[in-house]
This record gives sequence, structure tokens and C-alpha cells, in this order.
Amino acid sequence: MYVPRYMFFTKGVGVAREKLASFENALRDARIAHFNLVSVSSIFPPHCNILDIDTGLSRLEPGEITHCVMAREQINEPGRRIVASIGLALPAENGRYGYLSEHHGFGETEKQAGDYAEDLAASMLANTLGIEFDPDKDYDERRDIYKMSGKIVESQHISIGATGAEKNLWTTVVAAALFVK
Repeated sequence: MYVPRYMFFTKGVGVAREKLASFENALRDARIAHFNLVSVSSIFPPHCNILDIDTGLSRLEPGEITHCVMAREQINEPGRRIVASIGLALPAENGRYGYLSEHHGFGETEKQAGDYAEDLAASMLANTLGIEFDPDKDYDERRDIYKMSGKIVESQHISIGATGAEKNLWTTVVAAALFVK
């Protein structure tokens, strides 16, 4: 096994008559349909660096088994809003691992989904680091607590939303963080 040293984010939307074809089209839009994607859990490895998508893709070969954290939502209801988001929270201390989270749902904006995914990742990291916070406080209040603790240095997300296509076509959204050796 290996510990990834690089990661990149991507997102895409696909529409098709068949559910699977819609997913394939979303992967194509995200530029990752030509990899054998393997979903993994939520740990962002220590000493891992975030790459832009072009640099990340240049380090992979078609057909390569590629580990990822992926959020995916699909619908065949015209006009209904769907979202997918990946959140990331990084610790301030070098050499510690961070957290990725995936969120998918209905009726949210990309910002709402992204904020929620960031909050999930930061909450998981905060719990690991022993940061006390009130889960009933709103997102911005918790985010201030995370940052003021000095233990969480950064959080971010990638999100995508779409509205269900007409004529009962399937619509799929995917957001993903792909790991690279």
C-alpha cells in the first residue's frame, strides 16, 4: 500500500436517459471517467499536497486504480435541485492528518452544501484534536472556534449543483478528491 502525497479536486454534471450513463457523463465532465475509481474514507494524509486538476491528471494513467473521496447525487425529477460537495479541514500542526467529508443532497445551493461539507470535515478534525465546541452553534460560530483554537489552519470545499433535466432524463452531480502517488 501507499500513502498519497498529492490530491486534487474535481466536479462534474451529467445528463442521460439511463442512470448509469448520467453518472458516466458526470465523470467525463469531471475529467475522471477514464480511471478505475475506488472510494475511500475521509483521511487527508499527513504531508499531502493539493494540486490543480491539470497537474493531478498528468500524474495518472488511463485505467489506473485511483483512490478518491466522492460525493454523488442523482435524480430523474425535472426541476429538482441536487448538490454534491467535498469538504476539507487541515490541521495547523505539520505531520498530522486532516479530514475530508462528502455531502450530497437536495434543494441546497452550492454554497450551502459546501459550507456544510467544510463544517463536517472541521467537526471531525476538531473532535480528533480535542477542540471543544457547541454543535448547536451555527456554522460561522463553529468556524470561528476552529480557527481561534489555532489547531485547524484551513478548511475549503468543492461543490456542484444542478437542476433535474426535463423529459425524465437522469441528472447526476459528482464532486471528488482524487489521491495521487
